[in-house]
Amino acid sequence: MATIDDIPKLDALLGPTIEALKQLGGSASNDEIHDKIVELMKLPDDVVEIPHDDSGSITRLRYRMNWTRSYLKQVGALDNTQRGVWTLTAKGRAMTAEELAEVPRIVRQKGRKRRKAEREVTVEQEVSDLDNDLAWNEQLLSVLLAMAPDAFERLCQRILREAGFTKVEVTGRSGDGGIDGNGVLRVNLISFQVIFQSKRYSGSVGSSVVRDFRGAMVGRADKGLIMTTGRFTADARKEAIRDGAPAIDLVDGDDLCELLKSLKIGVKVKMVEEVEIDEAVFASI
Repeated sequence: MATIDDIPKLDALLGPTIEALKQLGGSASNDEIHDKIVELMKLPDDVVEIPHDDSGSITRLRYRMNWTRSYLKQVGALDNTQRGVWTLTAKGRAMTAEELAEVPRIVRQKGRKRRKAEREVTVEQEVSDLDNDLAWNEQLLSVLLAMAPDAFERLCQRILREAGFTKVEVTGRSGDGGIDGNGVLRVNLISFQVIFQSKRYSGSVGSSVVRDFRGAMVGRADKGLIMTTGRFTADARKEAIRDGAPAIDLVDGDDLCELLKSLKIGVKVKMVEEVEIDEAVFASI
């Protein structure tokens, strides 16, 4: 049985992250990097799926990968000008194994300087502002998981409406192949009939869910959409875009949090005012 000790530590993930981006053409999404690292390191499913905490909203491996990318960004090896898409820089492409081994020390040193403290910080204890997305995402997901199933379905209905769908209805009939509702999405002059499934779930959603939903979708809609508070396994993501079968769009817990944030549904973003004094102006008077 797999344990936490079987999960690669941050320092062991640095090299595979760089190699994954090289093999993926220099840029990739979080999911693409995750799946490529799992492939490169030959990590078994029971290790990959160990949850980070009791909520199950993120695996411990993904949590460590998030920190790994943040560390590499801090030293200029990676960049992410677009959320969820990471780019390998020229510096990152040229980094040697010895230079990668120094990354945790360099980042910890930067952290100590920011806090103006002289205490030793371990790789996974450092809670600076490298990536505070984890904190609010986890808090939001815990709120969503506490919702009643029918309330979560209504929330998904509102998300679709706010995103531009019309005629959004929640059906939620049992024995309907997992279909929770439907709506119409108009793109320019073309309209698509879309059916959706909302899964208020704390663990991983496997490929069987995608296959069953597709079976219920055929002949009833142009597009399918599955939204969950959990996460999709690599097999589920592959099944969603399998050749010869209607594609199904997947929205996992992280995507759902970003949707709620961008649509301003239950998530408020406060902008902090920063005041800077330009002494040169006064000196020139």
